[in-house]
Amino acid sequence: MKGYLLLSDGTKFPGTVFGHTQNAIGEIVFNTGMTGYQEIVTDPSYFGQIVVLTYPLIGNYGISDKVNQSFKTQANGVVVRELATLHSNWESQGDFDSYLKKHNMVGISGVDTRYLTQLIRDNGNMVGQIVVEDNEQVDFSDYNNHQAALKVTRDEIVKMGEGKYHIGVMDFGIKENILNQLLLKDFRLTVYPATTSAERVLKDNPDGIFLSNGPGDPSELSDIIKEVEILSKAKPTFGICLGHQLLGHAYGCETEKLKFGHRGPNHPVKDIQLNRVFITSQNHSYMIDKTSIDSDVFEITHVNVNDESIEGFKHKTLPIFSVQYHPEASPGPDDSNYLFDNFEIMVKEALC
Repeated sequence: MKGYLLLSDGTKFPGTVFGHTQNAIGEIVFNTGMTGYQEIVTDPSYFGQIVVLTYPLIGNYGISDKVNQSFKTQANGVVVRELATLHSNWESQGDFDSYLKKHNMVGISGVDTRYLTQLIRDNGNMVGQIVVEDNEQVDFSDYNNHQAALKVTRDEIVKMGEGKYHIGVMDFGIKENILNQLLLKDFRLTVYPATTSAERVLKDNPDGIFLSNGPGDPSELSDIIKEVEILSKAKPTFGICLGHQLLGHAYGCETEKLKFGHRGPNHPVKDIQLNRVFITSQNHSYMIDKTSIDSDVFEITHVNVNDESIEGFKHKTLPIFSVQYHPEASPGPDDSNYLFDNFEIMVKEALC
């Protein structure tokens, strides 16, 4: 079915609609990964966004339920250059087109994604909409992704694992791979909805706190930031992505929006303490403003090699650390697993 991608600046890209044939509106972002299209569209951090996949052929290895990062698709739409009509993989359970149909998500193919990505890099992220032929466009001002983390968090408390150490996991849109990595440690998890109070979490007396990834602007989550401060002052705490940003806000830092974000499995990050560069997987629009960090409170531990943005820090007196990137996404594939090891060590030491 014919359709087009329309950007808020008026740029229009004709194409062929696939998946669920409905209009979609969202912030236009791009991901530079060669693989991982299913993980991308099911990652809650993409909630409210239309994702441009820069690799030119998408769908060639099919779909497998093993790699879903949540129970449903989370992105509003996906843009590709070419959709594979054949898929081949020993674990494949179907094709990408049918998968999107099943989950009511729209895609558009035949778009010059190279030119589109250059537009985003030059002009910054903007709102766009995928429009099915003969359907009416919507007003760009109708788009609202306010407090997105509250729209993707779970509804109830869930317990997982049987490890020795009890970890309270705050779900702001957590990926399944993060839960899987935590469960590989000697942890048992209690996963809490994002709006759970620190008082309720601490009532369960966890040995440590994990703050998850998630979508949206961290500065909009003022109530959650207050709870994060209480939790992190009470228990050893590790944060990833949005969790990292919320920790920063809890201790006086500010965040700012990147021009076009960091998204893909190929971002170089230097661990200052190890004097080593890691290739990392990233997915975020916001970063900690380095000028707002109190050097008496936080020590910067990780820096992005490309743009020198802050990728990690640790508290100077409390057992708290966090990173902006996704160690569980395994671009190394196991290079960054040491961060989960460090968290386990930190929890054990706090109990001694």
